Amino acid sequence: MQRCAHSLVFARSHGSMEISFAGKRALVTGAGKGIGRATALALARCGAGVTAVTRTQADLDSLVMECPSISPVCVDLADWEATEAALRGAGPVDLLVNNAACATLQPFLDVTPEQFDESFNINVKAALHVSQIAARGMKARGTGGSIVNVSSQASQCALRDHAVYCSTKGALDMLTKVMALELGPHQIRVNSVNPTVVMTEMGRLGWSDPGKARAMTARIPLGRFAEVDDVVNSILFLLSDKSAMTNGVTLPVDGGFLAC
Repeated sequence: MQRCAHSLVFARSHGSMEISFAGKRALVTGAGKGIGRATALALARCGAGVTAVTRTQADLDSLVMECPSISPVCVDLADWEATEAALRGAGPVDLLVNNAACATLQPFLDVTPEQFDESFNINVKAALHVSQIAARGMKARGTGGSIVNVSSQASQCALRDHAVYCSTKGALDMLTKVMALELGPHQIRVNSVNPTVVMTEMGRLGWSDPGKARAMTARIPLGRFAEVDDVVNSILFLLSDKSAMTNGVTLPVDGGFLAC
């Protein structure tokens, strides 16, 4: 199997954690861009067989060009039946990262039913559905597993124009806890990471206004936004046996934002 480029560099720079996913199968949703893409690549570099899921074929094509060992699946996770069919052939999953999400911001008084439904379908319902598919296989095989939901500091702190987004992430946090409660007896751990603003391509665009950025970083004790690797490293930790007794937590990756 052809591995990703730069795997030795990755191993040297991240060797202190000594995380290996050799022999494991991982599935990452929202893997076309940003945190999801970086997570898929990192898992492959750590030895996992990775299935990358996104709805944009061009993103999958470029991902596979970068890392030929990754198996691409193109599907809109908002479509329950299509997701069921697409993931049926993905094979067993030991590690799952629910990263797919959408964020449509609007003032509370302007929220429409369409915006509400779209956000909850992707941010909550799709995470539940993909987790059901993966966890049923984990339970049937009796091998346990680890699931990480990518949430947000917005689940625990109200942000203007984020009524629906904050609500979806609050729901995802509680879904994480209930999944941990019910799946724990099958040795399936479920946790979430809750980042602050992350400097993905989208994050850089959304927070390019210096005044807007300063207002937010002033509320972060470390004084900066998160880089993609800050979030990916937390995801890898929660997926790995290094966190074998960590279950049902929402882990802030926020520089202390929620501590204030």
